[in-house]
Amino acid sequence: MKKESLPVRSYKGTRDFYPRDMCYRNWYFSKVREIVESFGYEEYHTPLLESYDMYAAKSGDEVANEQLYLFEDKGGRKVAIRPEMTPSVARLVAARLDELNFPLRWYSIANFMRYEKPQKGRLREHWQVNVDIFGADEIDAELEIISIIKDIMEAFRADPEMFKIKINNRKFFNDVLVDILDVKTEDIKKISRVVDKKAKMDPEKYNDWLKEIGLSKEKIDLLDKIFSSNFADIVQMMHIDSKGARELYELFRLLNETGLEDYYEFDFSIVRGFDYYTGTVFEVYDTSPGNRRSLFGGGRYDNLVSLYKEKNITGIGFGLGDVTFQHFLEGHDLIPKTIYASPAVLITRFLEVPVNEYIHCAKQLRSENIRTAVYFSGNDKLGQQLKFAEKKGFSIALILGIDELKENKITIKHLDSKTQVTVDRNEYIDKVKEFLNSGLK
Repeated sequence: MKKESLPVRSYKGTRDFYPRDMCYRNWYFSKVREIVESFGYEEYHTPLLESYDMYAAKSGDEVANEQLYLFEDKGGRKVAIRPEMTPSVARLVAARLDELNFPLRWYSIANFMRYEKPQKGRLREHWQVNVDIFGADEIDAELEIISIIKDIMEAFRADPEMFKIKINNRKFFNDVLVDILDVKTEDIKKISRVVDKKAKMDPEKYNDWLKEIGLSKEKIDLLDKIFSSNFADIVQMMHIDSKGARELYELFRLLNETGLEDYYEFDFSIVRGFDYYTGTVFEVYDTSPGNRRSLFGGGRYDNLVSLYKEKNITGIGFGLGDVTFQHFLEGHDLIPKTIYASPAVLITRFLEVPVNEYIHCAKQLRSENIRTAVYFSGNDKLGQQLKFAEKKGFSIALILGIDELKENKITIKHLDSKTQVTVDRNEYIDKVKEFLNSGLK
């Protein structure tokens, strides 16, 4: 009987990262890390496994009941693979509440898993940059977070016409539902979840879902009218003084005063799906006609730390996922080809030459920060070695045969241009640098 082979594909909804993929990922994360740290943020990390209770308490029914990778460990504990970072970082803050100096500026780069249907821009596993401020009550914290987002986008050469930061406020959203639509307080959470999925739902299903919650056709029509209204017009329709509206007024004023008016817009439909958001919420949208979707988002969550300790510590932050952001960069042609760096130099081998000669040359080149590999076998003909170098993307091949060894010389071959020179051993490093810096491709 033929033995059944093991599958070679990764688990559905996850990815293998080959060396070329890692070139992109390392470039992407290094640029984000550089921007975030320039604002004074410090990096942290948490375990992949967390207690299920943490997500059941605040993440929302969809995440806790439908998307968690959930199991019981050998000690009988109910644990989950983290689907997001915010509850975990709140736990970290709570654990050392008396030792930390607030406000905190923290960030992390980590992977997460959710059991959902894989589709464009959404996988079961993704990597995400998380940026958070704890202990800053002022609206200046919102301003800083949005400034970081703007700087990240610009670091990838995105201009304001390529993206838009859409902003709303959960307090304002709740006040509008209660004041204008006369919605019961206990129904707000249900409506916010429907609204959060509005862009991805069939209109008929969307209306049916709202009707099931208890909204009449007149109220659904009024809600649609509010979605298409600007911030000032919605405020004019209200009969109460909304704290959320005041917060938005102040945030928009600060954004305009600091030159960010071209980067954002108000959007009443932005609510974010997690239950823990309490104030400002925002999402960054791709404006390209071929990819009009949310890239990433975040908001203010002022009660999350109190799940662990009887003390309220304000928090605000965002999570930037790698999948949708890569689609954005690809769609706008913002990924430089130069990030896919190949090894620079391959040292060819001949059996007649002692191996220590090649090892010595490699050490010299590496000491000059030149990426260098030595061919493994001296049995292969030079033509085979050069063909290998070209396929692997090396820029230069060094040829040190028995004749070169006797004359104390080295031959340097630029593989793309086919340029070749033979120089003295004490000159070859300078010539290699010259070739590498010449712009020859």
